[in-house]
Amino acid sequence: MKPQIKIVIAESSEIIRKGVAAVLKHIYHNVDFFYANELEQLKLALNRHKPDILFINPILVGSFGFNAFKKNILSANTKTVALQTVFLEQSILKDYDRAISIYDSEDFIGKKILSLINEPPEKDKPQNVLSMREKDVILGVIKGLTNKQIADKLCLSVHTIITHRRNIASKLQIHSAAGLTIYAISNKLVEVDD
Repeated sequence: MKPQIKIVIAESSEIIRKGVAAVLKHIYHNVDFFYANELEQLKLALNRHKPDILFINPILVGSFGFNAFKKNILSANTKTVALQTVFLEQSILKDYDRAISIYDSEDFIGKKILSLINEPPEKDKPQNVLSMREKDVILGVIKGLTNKQIADKLCLSVHTIITHRRNIASKLQIHSAAGLTIYAISNKLVEVDD
C-alpha cells in the first residue's frame, strides 16, 4: 500500500486548485490535500501541515522570490512543484524540484509526480559531485600551485579559481590542501606515486 502523503496546493483560482487535486488524486490515492489562495494562507498551511509536496503557482510568491521563500519558510523536506498557468521563463522555474503546466496531460503529470515522490530526500542524495573543472582545481591545489598558477594553467581568472575552491570546500567540507590530497587519492583523482 502506498504511504499517505500531504500536499498543499497554492493557487488563487479555485477551479485550478480543485482540478489539480482531482488529477493528483487519480494518480496517487493516499493524499491529504490542503489549499491556499494567497501568500499568508500558504504560510499558515505550511506551518500547520508540514506537507511532503507543495504545488505552487510561481506568481503567488511574486516579487518576494521563490528562492527566498524556500529558504526562509519551507521545510527542507518539502518538495516543490511549480504550477504554471501562464508561460514562465526557465530562470524562474530553476528553483523548483519539478514544473507542470495546466496544459500537461494527466499521464505526463503522473510520471513527473511519481518520480518526485520516489526521489530520495535531499539528505540521502550525494552532495559532493564535483565538476571536471573542480577536479582540475583540486589537482592544482594538491600539487602545491598557487591560485594564480592554477588560473594560468587552466586559462581562467584567479577569481574563478577562488570561486571553484569555495564550491569545493562547501561540497566536500574539506578546508585544507592535506584533506584535499587524501580526498583525491581515495577517489582515484590522483595516484599515490604522483
